[in-house]
Amino acid sequence: MTWKRPFFTLWIGQAISLLGSQLVQFALVWWLTRTTGSATVLATASLIALLPNVFLSPIAGTLIDRWNRRRVMLVADGGIALATLGLIGIFAAGEARPWIIYVAMLIRATGGVFHHPAMNASTSLMVPAEELGRVQGMNATLNGSMTIIAPPLGALLIEALPMQTVLAVDIITAALGIGALLMVHVPQPVRTTPTGALNVRREVGEALRYMQGLPGMFILLGMALAINFVLFPAGSLLPLLVRNVFGGGAQEFGWIESASGIGIVAGGIVLSVWGGFRRKIVTSQIGVIGIGVAHVALGVAPGTLFVLALGAVFMAGFMMAFNGVIYAVLQTTVAPEMQGRVFTLINALATAISPLSLAVAGPVAEALGLRFWYVAGGIVCVLMGSLALMIPSVVNAEQLTAERRAVAAQQA
Repeated sequence: MTWKRPFFTLWIGQAISLLGSQLVQFALVWWLTRTTGSATVLATASLIALLPNVFLSPIAGTLIDRWNRRRVMLVADGGIALATLGLIGIFAAGEARPWIIYVAMLIRATGGVFHHPAMNASTSLMVPAEELGRVQGMNATLNGSMTIIAPPLGALLIEALPMQTVLAVDIITAALGIGALLMVHVPQPVRTTPTGALNVRREVGEALRYMQGLPGMFILLGMALAINFVLFPAGSLLPLLVRNVFGGGAQEFGWIESASGIGIVAGGIVLSVWGGFRRKIVTSQIGVIGIGVAHVALGVAPGTLFVLALGAVFMAGFMMAFNGVIYAVLQTTVAPEMQGRVFTLINALATAISPLSLAVAGPVAEALGLRFWYVAGGIVCVLMGSLALMIPSVVNAEQLTAERRAVAAQQA
């Protein structure tokens, strides 16, 4: 079909660019680990990567809806590549310092704040609505594959090559991604956004009012925040769970990471072939329930049965691919001209709750044990997913939105 060639040209180019970005991210984190051996340094690096999502997402969404989305992606990719190019010169000169790595990470994270929502908002204009579920399955497969491939490949390159040569891989992959962008036409939505002076407060308010008018949107958002609150710390506490509960070391933790990536790939393949249920929200919430069951299983698995932990993590990754269909729901229900603001606003809210959840999870895990957080978090996921499937405005969100648009079109 006519949509496939331009979209997959863009998608493959961005997949190649993503591989380079993942390699560089791994290399930078490992350099900080090897050079400083400081948990504070690593925590600071993680926090810096979150800051642009929290503070710049509303501005980025407004600009994405105003600007040409193809140019946004080109500038974002180019800016990330320039930051990497600067790092290559610094490492070659032997002047690398942790604070310089922080600055580079901040620039790279800022580029991602603009690039990812622009890509998601463009996808809904390039791909037929009935194919969006499959595309999200492909995205899950891609992300899972990167989880499996990038760390060992990055480790291999770091051992064999100088740091500046490893970083040069990102320049090559970014160039291929930019080349793919230049080869395709990215459709633009009909502009309903004011073209005058930028007023972030006003336009974020418009995005909130728009979301309020979508069936079940605020209910879904509240559930998503609750789920993110319990799941984000679970990933951060996983190394401690492997060491303290299952008596494992670096090798066992590596197996856990690989099991998660393999699960995401497997779920993404199934979803890309199947496409999910007709109501995409059902596929998404079954994914949430499955993730919850997997976390409960991980929390109750006996310390002597590490294989059960591997199975639970695989299941969580598999179901995470299904939950990713929520993006297809948003692409279907949110008008193209509003997607930049809505997507980035959701991202900002979800990211902003992460530091709070980490602050709560640490003391809770120390007082009640690591297992408690996984069991309680899994139960929250199961409850949220089940509740969503019982609320008519949520489970029928796509149909209700389509009916409202049809009525509005007739009135117009």
